[in-house]
Amino acid sequence: MSKWSLRLAAALAAAGLALTACSSSSSGSGSAADGTAPGPQALDQAQGVTTVTFWHAMTGQNATALTSLVNAFNAAHQGKIEVKPLFQGSYDDVIAKYKASVQQKATPSLVQVYDIGTRFMIDSRQTVPAQAFVDKDSYALDDIEPNIRNYYTVGGKLASMPFNSSMPLLYLNTDAFREAGLDPAKPPRTLAELGEAAKKLTTKDASGQTVRYGFGAAVYGWFVEELIAESGTLYCDQDNGRTQKAGKVLFDSAQGAQAVQWWADLVKGGYAANTGRVPADAQAAFKAGKVAMHLESTGVLRGYTEAAKFTVATAPYPRLTDAGQGGPAIGGASLWIDGPGHSAAEQRASWEFVKFLSEPAQQAAWHTGTGYFPVNRKALDDPKDKEWLAKYPQFQTAIDELHATKPTPATAGCLLGVMPQARKNVETAIEQTVSGAKTAQQALSDAAKDLQPAIDSYNSSVG
Repeated sequence: MSKWSLRLAAALAAAGLALTACSSSSSGSGSAADGTAPGPQALDQAQGVTTVTFWHAMTGQNATALTSLVNAFNAAHQGKIEVKPLFQGSYDDVIAKYKASVQQKATPSLVQVYDIGTRFMIDSRQTVPAQAFVDKDSYALDDIEPNIRNYYTVGGKLASMPFNSSMPLLYLNTDAFREAGLDPAKPPRTLAELGEAAKKLTTKDASGQTVRYGFGAAVYGWFVEELIAESGTLYCDQDNGRTQKAGKVLFDSAQGAQAVQWWADLVKGGYAANTGRVPADAQAAFKAGKVAMHLESTGVLRGYTEAAKFTVATAPYPRLTDAGQGGPAIGGASLWIDGPGHSAAEQRASWEFVKFLSEPAQQAAWHTGTGYFPVNRKALDDPKDKEWLAKYPQFQTAIDELHATKPTPATAGCLLGVMPQARKNVETAIEQTVSGAKTAQQALSDAAKDLQPAIDSYNSSVG
């Protein structure tokens, strides 16, 4: 086993999955090691149909929209390229299976990986950077939304192509707002304002039982990440892992503690629902009218407007204070092209599919079919997209929010090899604060200390 293979095995273990062996051998051109990409001639020289195995995590409406795009691409490349989409489960399932596939030397041609898997995917050295294909083709990235591109750009180079991107929003039950004498057109902007509104929006029946909470969100670490980004401060060191590998997390800052303590105080005061970590439970509470204000991504917007029996409005994601100089970091996932073990034709075919998905027409279809943010800004000019936006004007909030955000290390988001574990540690800290076992500062400080050995182990394993 090579020195790098041993390091990769250690990295896989540090990232949460112990493996016994790995390989970074490559067939064809355009390997992960040399950072080069095959040109169009690779497909011209291929015999028969080149198959692209595409692992993804899309379900329901999203899966239907994805299948439609795959079918359109295959029809346009009949006899030359065939993309085979293979559902692998949740985002966590996808990356776990991908890590196993590295061990088994059976990686997919193309894989959809969530944002917080970015550092691991780079360190795995199993993929051909999107930048290599961009350079090979002189492909213009100008139309890819800068703030979305910002997340997946490391060291000035695009690591992967963003695909299904989402933005965090504050969702409002406008009926509840009017009933409480509040104007939904003037939503709360800061956590303090949101807390005051939550008190007015909370209602109880004659027996004292809460009928509707003013606020509710899943115990989800992403929401804290977004509040920290909104404040303009960092989640991890080294400029959020953008200048060098992050060596420690900073979520136990005053800003992080303020966000978590605010959340816990609302729950303990009886103004916020505690629905636990499962997002579906918090979503159900909002759609049922049991929660008047709610944090979620743009990915659920269409479902909310169609399922709720009240008018749903959206507002920008709240800030810690009016002094916040940041903005939300992008969520969702991107597409990674595998190098080692895949022929030049297969790599090139994967890139052709990725380019196809990134075009305005496809991004407009994806946006209108799912609610995910279009990564190509020209998609917003598509007539079908404009028609969809007229039907769902609530999405304009996300567009305005993204375009108002300046690309900075804070809004780029943290790159950390053990980011999934970091997120779970923050969720534990929220639960400890809500239960009263610890203050937010204590809980977050303990969460950071608990995570440090995993960070150190991961970083030493990848060099």
